[in-house]
Formats: sequence, C-alpha cells, structure tokens
Amino acid sequence: MLLLSRKFVRSSFVRVAACLVAFAGTAGLFLRTTHAGTTAESVSRDYNARVEKTYNYRYGKDKPFLPSMATTEDGQFIQPGAFPTAAYCGHCHQETYHQWRQSLHSNSFREPFYMKNVQLLDDQQGVSASRHCEGCHNPVSLLSGNITEKPTTAKRPFDNDGVTCSVCHSIAKLQPTYGLGAYVMGTPSAIVDENGKPIPGEVPYKEILDHTDRHVAAVMKDFYKSPEFCSTCHKANLPDTLNNYKWLRAIGLYDEWQASSYSHRSPLPFYTKDYSTCQTCHMPRETITRSDYGAKEKTIASHRWVAGNTAVPFYYGYEEQLQKTISFLRAQKLNVDLFAIRINNAPQYVAPLGSVNYELKPEDTVETVVVIQNKWIGHTLIPEQRDMYEAWTQFEVKDASGKIIAESGELEPDGQLDPGAHSFITRMLDAKGNLLVKHEVWQRHTIATDTTIRPGRSTIVRYRFKIPADAKTPLTITAKVNYRHFNETYTKFTLGAKHARYPVVEMASRTRTVNIGSNDAGAPDKVDNPDWMRWNNFGIGLLDELQYGPAVDAFAHVAKLRPDYPDAYTNLGLAYYQWEKYPQADEYLKKALAMAPENARALYYQALVDRNEGNLADAIKNLAVVVDKYPQSPDAHRELGFSYYQLHKYDLAETQYLALQQIDPDDLGAHYNLAIIYRRLKMKDKAAMEAAKFADEKDDPMANTASLEFLRSHPELSGESVPWHLHDTDPVKQPLGKGGSQ
Repeated sequence: MLLLSRKFVRSSFVRVAACLVAFAGTAGLFLRTTHAGTTAESVSRDYNARVEKTYNYRYGKDKPFLPSMATTEDGQFIQPGAFPTAAYCGHCHQETYHQWRQSLHSNSFREPFYMKNVQLLDDQQGVSASRHCEGCHNPVSLLSGNITEKPTTAKRPFDNDGVTCSVCHSIAKLQPTYGLGAYVMGTPSAIVDENGKPIPGEVPYKEILDHTDRHVAAVMKDFYKSPEFCSTCHKANLPDTLNNYKWLRAIGLYDEWQASSYSHRSPLPFYTKDYSTCQTCHMPRETITRSDYGAKEKTIASHRWVAGNTAVPFYYGYEEQLQKTISFLRAQKLNVDLFAIRINNAPQYVAPLGSVNYELKPEDTVETVVVIQNKWIGHTLIPEQRDMYEAWTQFEVKDASGKIIAESGELEPDGQLDPGAHSFITRMLDAKGNLLVKHEVWQRHTIATDTTIRPGRSTIVRYRFKIPADAKTPLTITAKVNYRHFNETYTKFTLGAKHARYPVVEMASRTRTVNIGSNDAGAPDKVDNPDWMRWNNFGIGLLDELQYGPAVDAFAHVAKLRPDYPDAYTNLGLAYYQWEKYPQADEYLKKALAMAPENARALYYQALVDRNEGNLADAIKNLAVVVDKYPQSPDAHRELGFSYYQLHKYDLAETQYLALQQIDPDDLGAHYNLAIIYRRLKMKDKAAMEAAKFADEKDDPMANTASLEFLRSHPELSGESVPWHLHDTDPVKQPLGKGGSQ
C-alpha cells in the first residue's frame, strides 16, 4: 500500500487552517497552523485555549457539553473547520447529497419550527441550556464550543447543514443507550493514513479515489447500521440540568422498537414480523438519478430518512421529499376496522360487521366501535413529540341524501382540530397546571393526557349517534386516521396567524354502507383482516382498556375461529392473569404450551402465574428459558431478577438486573431493586447510587394533582385521560341553503 505523500498531509492541514480562518477570522491563527512543525494537535490546543476564555462551563469544567450526552474522544472542543462540509462530500456523492439536502437531518437546525422553539429556550433558560438539543440538531456547533452566551465563531455556515455527512460518519463509538446524543465524536476525516489514523479536514479528491479503502475505513463503521446508532438521538430525556426539577422521559423510539415484533428481542408482541430496524424502514435502497461513487448496482441507501415530517419539505418547497413522505405515511401503516356496533345499549355487540346479520331502525341509538391497529410501524403512533405533532380519528355518518348525521374530528375554519376529537397526542403541563403549547419541555412537570398506539397493538375508539326519524337509507359510516405536522397552535406560534394551510395526510380509512332495515352477512371484504384477527385486535384493545371480561370473550372468539393458534390461548391466559384470576390463566397457558412447548411468550406468562401462586422454582426455570431465547429482553431479565430476589439469591438477581441495565440503563425497576440488593449485601456506595437514580427517575407522586385540576377544568378533554371512553356525536347543524336550518 502506498504511503501518503508529505504534500498530501501538508495540504490537509492547510485546508483545516483555511477553514479556521473562515470561522475565526483570525490571521494569526492561520499563520500558526501553516508554519513548519504544525500538527493537528497544536491546532486543536490553540483553538481550545481561545474557546475556553469565553465559554460558559455552566455544568462543570469537566462536563462542557451537558445537558447533551454527546462528547468527543478527548473531551475537548473540535474546531468547526475540521468537519468536511456536505458540499465537499457531494462532489463524489451527488445523489446522496441531493437526498440529504431535502432531509430533516440537513435542516435539523435552520428550519423555523425548531428555531422558534430553541430561541424560546435560550430566552428562558440561557443559551447554554440548549446544548440539551444541539447534540442532535447542531452537533458541529455544540462540539466546537459555540453553544454558549459569548461564542468565539463569528461566521456559522455549519448552521445550514445541521446533521451533516461528517457528523454521522465521524462518530467513533456509542455510549450506553441513554439517548440525548449518547455518542463519542472522533476526528472528522475523509481518509486515514497508512497506520489507520484519521487525517482531519478535507483532502484532495484524487487521494480518496486512489485510496478508497482508506476512505471507507475513515467514514464507515459496522455500528452505523445498527438501531443503537439511531438511538443516540431518537431517545431522549429531560434531566434536572435542563428543567431544574427532576429526570423525565421525553422520547423512547429505540425502547419502543425493542419491545416490538420487528426487533426479535422481546417474546411479548402479539404478532410475529420479519426482522426490521430503523434503517430498514427509513433508509431503503433507492435507485440513483445522479452520479454517486457509493452506489451499488445503481442504488444507494436512502439519505432522505423519510418519516412523518411534512412541514419542513412543504416550507422549503421540497416537493420530491414531501411526496415521498406522504406516500410513506399512506403505505398501509395502520389498519382501520369498523368492527362492531351496539344498538340501543344492548348487552352484546354486533360483531364483526360484515360477517353477521342485524337490523337498524329509525331513532335507534348506535354505538360504533372502531379498532385501529398499528400494523406496520416499529414504534408508537405518534412517536417523539406528541405535544406538537397531531394524529387523530375523524368519524362521519351520512345518509343517502348526503346529510351529515354525526361527525367528530373535523378541522375548524381557523385550522384548529375539533376539541372533542379522539387524538393521539400528549398534553404537557407545567408546575402550575398550565397547558404547554409551544413545546416548552423544560417547563414540563406532568401530563394531562397521553394517547398513542404501541407497535403491533390496537386501540378502540367508540362513537355514539342516533339515526334520525327522517334519515334516508342507506347510511355511510367512515372512520379515518389523519396526521399533520404540526398542530395549528404550534404552526401559528412559528409562522404567525397568516400562513399557508399545511398538509393533512389521511393515513388510513374504512367506510361501510349500512341499511336502515335488515343487513345480511356477506363475503369477507379484502380490505379487512380475517375475522379471527379482527377479534384478536379487538381483544388487544380491550386489554389496554383494562376491560378484562370483554377481552376474554374476544379471545375466546379467536380460539373458536383458530383452534390451531397457540397465541389464542396465550392471550386468554394473559387476560385472566391481568384480571388476577390465576387458576383460569394457568389453564389456558398450559393449553398453549401443550400446543407449542417452546413458545417463549407463553412460558413468560406461565412463569408470572407460577410466581404468583408461590411456585418460584418453576417460574425461574421458565424465565431462564425465555432469557436464553431472548437475551436482550428487558422484561425477561427484570422478572428473572425479581424471582431470584424473592428467593434471597441476591448475586443471581444482581446479574439479571445488571444485564437489564446494559439494555436499558434507565430501567426504574433495576434501580429500585439493585438499591435494596446492594444494601443487603453491605455495598453502601452502590446502594446509594442506585437509590439516588431511582429517586430522580421515579414519578413525582404530587405531579398528578396538576393533571387532575386541569382535567376538571377541561371536561371536553377528560375522557382522553381514561382508557375506556365514548365519543358522543351530537346532531350536526346543517348550514342554511343546504337543506338545514339554524
């Protein structure tokens, strides 16, 4: 292998120095970096010495980047000119650059929806507090020491590039999965020397093309393809260094993915799916339309990271990104099922619709049951910031004349959502119980409502309406799930009252036509799941509503339709277990295990039943099998650890809880039980450390007071705070001139 020339090495340092001049505007610094004997280390020392003179070490001299978890290999600042620009990378990777430029990564700092919020944080908490955000939104600015009240860098071109190529491709290693920028930044470089040492800054393209192996060594690492890589920023918390209160969980997409069937790391999902990671969904192979040296068979891994944000591409006019985002949201991520009705509050549902006979009459009161399944998303709906993103169900009933009989979830003329809509959002409150509508996470103390659908699970939305005496048959019933980025209040906060109407995307919908009169069962509709799955999804939703008796009935229908399906009996066992009817749970779990003896999901719940009945030996035996099959399952380690703890086998319990903390370092149960275990083992320092973490991360028992007061004052929202609730749809007043009266 050829050695790199002195001319090449010198040119690399000159490029770094030139960039430093652009950023620092200091001729003296340029001269020091170009005379004989200059090294990258001396450039770094000079830069750090200059930054330290004005940098606000608010959280300690040894913690310059807090509240972000991001850091550098030596804990020092990295001069911004050391990061090769995206335009530099785009010279050889034109397709990648084109996609990246329209992505959320490239616009992560400059776009107005973020800038408006972070400016509010700066104003209220000080610029240094926004390091909490910038480890993921503007890493170059954070790691170069520019997130401070008196930054030394005058020109900031890196603000326009956000998460640029050399940010992701210079990360040297990952920290435990705390999120909040839990990465270690290495030396930004496009190539390594013959000894594998990164050469900082931009180098001549010819050198890269002559030594592509060294280029790959500099910019690619195996963990870049792992979900843990994404977890560095797609998991976050609100530490006391930000809110002056206590640790609060903010977002947890990585944890949600781990608990999903896509990860193959948990035995507990209701359905099985092919293995899939963040990259599978958000970085699929795309055919190139521009030159790109990284292409394989004319495709590259997409650098659009298409997900749910329609607002940023709409704002910048990135039509290609916008249409791909809309298509992604509409790609059968959800299943909407008009599953059942209840007529005049009868004791039984008519279900599943389409497969049974029933009759409707004028003036009947009809409760419609809509089951929404999170079918193809590896995390919750909505993930991340549910306080300003907005998804909701829209429900409408029309008669044959087009008259609207009932509706819920419509948008008002001013763009606001119907306050009575069933929405998948979080309502955050401050310490005084005030609703936070500008994403002021640093003021959050509690939440009033938090509605979502976990991956692979279902939720039930109920609507009640009355059939008018003069309604024309047939009736058309439609349920939709809509999504928009952002809600109207936040959009007005960002852009002002006069702004363009931002896109609303219909993610999924289902329409049924029903007769006022007799309705006969028909052939299954291809748009619906098979009947056994429809019952199963209904049962899953009932479990999450704590409706255990109806859940048992739903899963019994599954077992009747699919007697060969072991999970039908596991689900019956689970429903009885949560209902605390352990003998019945034991009966059905044993039936599931008779059909599938190695079924880890059934073994897990059987172990919990055994433990509740005092049979710890069998519980430990079964949980050990589950841990062996799913070594990255937090639930399996947690329950096995607790079982050992109950037998006073503290060393074995400690092993399980430490394994759990390797998977989720913030697991509350691990902190609590390790604190007790270490006290009993006379390990006082470790006990105190775990106890302190538990005290900081556990829920504040007084916080719910503000939530209850808020809900008392907002009865239109109180239903969203409880698992089971009903949306009453009042008769719609028809506008004058359209067959109605006022």
